[in-house]
Amino acid sequence: MRAAVLEAAIAELAESGYAALTVDNVARRAGVHKTTIYRNWKDSDSLVTQALAAHFAADVPVPDTGSVTTDLRELAHSLVTTLMTPTGRALLNAVLSDAAHLPQVAEIKRALFDDRFRRAEPVVARAIDRGELPKDTDPVELLKALAAPVYFRLVCTGEPIDETTADRAAEGALAAARAGALSSSAKQQGRSSEPRQ
Repeated sequence: MRAAVLEAAIAELAESGYAALTVDNVARRAGVHKTTIYRNWKDSDSLVTQALAAHFAADVPVPDTGSVTTDLRELAHSLVTTLMTPTGRALLNAVLSDAAHLPQVAEIKRALFDDRFRRAEPVVARAIDRGELPKDTDPVELLKALAAPVYFRLVCTGEPIDETTADRAAEGALAAARAGALSSSAKQQGRSSEPRQ
């Protein structure tokens, strides 16, 4: 029952968005009575929070192709493919909408990105071991550089994303990393040059 309700909540988010999501509609879609939902979740916000957490906890494969170029390309393609689905778009909209103001959703968003950064570390570590990246390349900064162009197009300019977007994002992140712009020392230098408050 819990799995059916959480799947129904994700489907409702994808179809109607956070603002229009109701417990009645989730219950109808899940084939349960709304009192069943209220016995397990205190309100629609707690239901949305748990549905997002369950969805984002799904395993994301980390590529190991033997080349940082193709590893980064696969990571970028995976991101674009996910965000091009109706569910991916809806979930992105949910975490950017009023739902983002829920403390639990902010925590889920932080945990999601922390998890993605942690999963990217082996890709960078293997590339460093193979001599494809500088030794002090920061995995978190590399993944941010990879994802930023994709999210910029979706969130800021509203442009479509596709395989070309993924390829360019991977190429840009790789070029920046090889130039040393995504090193741990560059990150520290950036902090030390910030103006004092």
